Amino acid sequence: MRLPSWLAQHIAALRALLVLTVLLGLAYPLAMVAVGRLPGLSDRADGSLITVADKTVGSRLIGQSFTDADGNPVPRYFQSRPSAAGDGYDPTSTSAGNLGPESIVDTLSDNPDDAAQSLLTQVCARSVAVGELEKVDGRRPFCTADGVGAVLAVFHRDGFTGPVTRVVSVNQTGTPFVATYQGVTVESARNGEDYRAMGAVITPIRGDAPADPVVPADAVTASASGLDPHISPAYADLQAPRIARERGLTEDQVRRLIEEHTDGRALGFLGEPAVNVLELNMALDGR
Repeated sequence: MRLPSWLAQHIAALRALLVLTVLLGLAYPLAMVAVGRLPGLSDRADGSLITVADKTVGSRLIGQSFTDADGNPVPRYFQSRPSAAGDGYDPTSTSAGNLGPESIVDTLSDNPDDAAQSLLTQVCARSVAVGELEKVDGRRPFCTADGVGAVLAVFHRDGFTGPVTRVVSVNQTGTPFVATYQGVTVESARNGEDYRAMGAVITPIRGDAPADPVVPADAVTASASGLDPHISPAYADLQAPRIARERGLTEDQVRRLIEEHTDGRALGFLGEPAVNVLELNMALDGR
């Protein structure tokens, strides 16, 4: 007996549903679990956790902060790179800041919830903080001495051309980082004002900072995931004098530890050498 076409279609759809459920809902997940149990893969499948004295202290794959209860860096430990994942290294909030090179003007507001730092100011502030911690020159091009983006809103008589009629330091409500620009007194910014919309030309000012900043880029920028457990050898080397002072070690001893915990390029040519911060700090504690 031939089934009605509508019934035959429903039966075929049900068969496809059952087959795909068995294959993709049961067989495939179980196969992946079995592969994850193979020797050499089980540790990574479990998150590459590091356990000391039956206590999990972290993961080789996810970064973490080495700060005190107030969020200040603990001087005796190497510091990780910044993180934009939640409050920092939150696997449930992994994300980038979604800010690019055009993000140079802060959002100033009387309401702290509405205020936001540009990427430039974030980089400037971090560079100043790292410079103070490591006792090095934290200056960067296009940054003010107090760690905000050195950016002016320049108003011209004829729109984008002609003599300058007004200048505002858009990221500073206090004393501007320069007193005058092309003979015009620089004003402080006012909260809530959109100077670009008012017709100003947004003008970054390079300043006299060195072209190659002492503080490396990974010390002032977050990774795309916000979970990067590594820093560059350059950033680790910058921190070596502080670690040596705090730990009572020589800088050569600290740098040998850095070399021992530096991973080379993947397959010998992909990426850049990197230092796992957690493993390096554990090695310091192990001494």
